[in-house]
Amino acid sequence: MDSPDYEYNGLMAEAWDILRGDTSNWADRFFYLEVIHQYGQPVLDVGCGTGRLLLDYLALGVDIDGVDNSPEMLEICSHKAKKFGLNPNIYNQYLESLKLPRQYQVILIPSSTIQLLTDVKKAELGLRKLYDQLLPGGVLAASVMTIWQPGEPLFSEWEKTVVNEENGRKYRRGARSWFDPETECERTEDLYQLMIGNQVVEQELHQRDPATRSYTQDQARNLFEKAGFEEMKLFSEFTFEPVKNTDTLFTIVANKETQG
Repeated sequence: MDSPDYEYNGLMAEAWDILRGDTSNWADRFFYLEVIHQYGQPVLDVGCGTGRLLLDYLALGVDIDGVDNSPEMLEICSHKAKKFGLNPNIYNQYLESLKLPRQYQVILIPSSTIQLLTDVKKAELGLRKLYDQLLPGGVLAASVMTIWQPGEPLFSEWEKTVVNEENGRKYRRGARSWFDPETECERTEDLYQLMIGNQVVEQELHQRDPATRSYTQDQARNLFEKAGFEEMKLFSEFTFEPVKNTDTLFTIVANKETQG
């Protein structure tokens, strides 16, 4: 059987929430919520996945929709929503061909999702689609990473194992990545395993080449400018402090002009 043309599938989707654990105190949760308080609603969560921010904000009374290209992640999101008594509007679409029924005052791109579009032209097109989905005067907030800098190792690996306390199923993820300075992209290899006791009962190898594009601060500004944004601010990580030259994680808040 051919692999799906979206990345988050199979064991990767099944294990996603378990491996991340409690995300309620992640810094971006509070940052994006403050952006919503400052600029208003309705809100769109791009790459909403299993609903980490979408369902949290919806439970707080925020008028928020979600979009993701993985039907498997959205199925998990819908299941969780029913469990919590929520009924979100979620759309299974790709960013490059995005067409949603309404416009938004705030659009969020958490978790450096824009960097999964490794082709710069596709990333620019995706941002243009989001620009069109913004109301005049609305803002787009996106986190961006500089994945590699000169002098750093080109290869990294790590492993994590977590037990689902509800059913005792154990999930393990072994992650490896290689960065190519010429293409400014990394390729990844992730082994997901489902274990019962100490026995592996199912496993999947997820490989992506390229997987993620790195952006410097200047490159990120240029990308957003090409998509039509003329006014933007860069913040240090998930604070409202101005970005520092040394920051490799930063958040862009870009404004759509108010029409006269």
